[in-house]
Amino acid sequence: MDRLLEFTNAHPLLMTATVLMALAVLFYETRLKAGSVASITSAQAVRLINQGGRVVDVRDKAQYQTGHIVDAINIPAAEIGDEPPKKLKNSKSVILVCDNGAKSGACANTLRKAGLENTFSLRGGLAAWQQDNLPVVATDKPT
Repeated sequence: MDRLLEFTNAHPLLMTATVLMALAVLFYETRLKAGSVASITSAQAVRLINQGGRVVDVRDKAQYQTGHIVDAINIPAAEIGDEPPKKLKNSKSVILVCDNGAKSGACANTLRKAGLENTFSLRGGLAAWQQDNLPVVATDKPT
């Protein structure tokens, strides 16, 4: 123990860097674990949809109309706040979708904090959905 204290006193920058790196690793791992709880793969999303899950596209209306998951409803991310939208309150589970999964992940965390525990983000977003060759439909009428 005396040698450790001696080493610490002799090399304060090295010890500080070691402690900071350990904290950075812990922070990264904690954040990664917390984020993965609310994200699901395309296959898991299909399973939830077949069990009555509701798909919500959080992109803006123009992006939604160019292509979205079948039977998805459009609620832009800006409209998702501390209070869950009324359309979602009675849903078994909610799957949020955006372009790449970043925006829907943040919205999923917001809805979980608001009380919708069965809210998930599609990992990789619509891009991952299309990469898995799953169906996408476009809205014919622009508004």
